[in-house]
Amino acid sequence: MQNRRAAREAALKSIYAVEVGNNSTQDATKNIIKESLIDDRDGIRFAEKLLLTTVDFSGEYDEIIQNHINNWEVSRLAVMDKLIIRMAMSELLHFEEIPTKVTINEAIELAKSYSTRKSGNFVNGILDAVLGQFQQEGKINKKGRGLIGSNTPNE
Repeated sequence: MQNRRAAREAALKSIYAVEVGNNSTQDATKNIIKESLIDDRDGIRFAEKLLLTTVDFSGEYDEIIQNHINNWEVSRLAVMDKLIIRMAMSELLHFEEIPTKVTINEAIELAKSYSTRKSGNFVNGILDAVLGQFQQEGKINKKGRGLIGSNTPNE
């Protein structure tokens, strides 16, 4: 994979196209992911899996997000913040090879680039709380070199 950040950006743009533009995941994959990542087959696979997983579990993710925002509703969140948090939740739960710290740091950077100036802090706070919940529920299962037994927030 040439550049995982570029793959994440392509996935985020695709998720936005599906959520806001009512595009199909197939169209988003063809017109955004494959065009952005041209010859990076691993990047395309990563971005496509991230897109599909995020879209498939969006309702479940929104319920989890709702439990961590006080006096607010998911529908009122900045769209990009919500999509970035959903995407990070997909990585936390479905990408065993990516450390939780990397996922959260990448989500913060995406929020700083694609959302409001306060989004980095907001996304960080929500994802820290969500990670704590997932760890308590035993849902974080990271495997691979440097990841075995690293189910703590300070990995």
